[in-house]
Amino acid sequence: MTPVTTATGAHRVDMDCPPDDVTAVHDFLSRVWQAEPTVSAEDRMALELALVELTSNVIEHAAQGRGVACRVDLELSADGYAAEVSDDGRPAAVDPGAAALPDDLAESGRGLALVQMVVDELRYERAGDRNRWILRRARHD
Repeated sequence: MTPVTTATGAHRVDMDCPPDDVTAVHDFLSRVWQAEPTVSAEDRMALELALVELTSNVIEHAAQGRGVACRVDLELSADGYAAEVSDDGRPAAVDPGAAALPDDLAESGRGLALVQMVVDELRYERAGDRNRWILRRARHD
């Protein structure tokens, strides 16, 4: 895991999964919140949920038993937040716009639907040999 602060309001962490896992995202965000004390508790919870879910999906689905290089970029502005989770794993065969909560007894399948609930925009694209998950959220102060 390599954390980087690239500029005021811009933060990045590079992970090799394994050995890194979603704990690296929690640690990264803990450092971001220390550097960015104006982020509200509501926005912190929403961004943490979204980034942990997306990273968890990368580790589970894009890696599929092999190592994957994953990067999380987070930009904070006066208006809101933009984040990108990218990886060099297998392409995703999912439409984030079609994500819906499964029935109450389902053991999985909630991740993208939960992310959709806490962000204003969620997109997926394959760019070259990388998956890119892009999210945006307006500030809720």
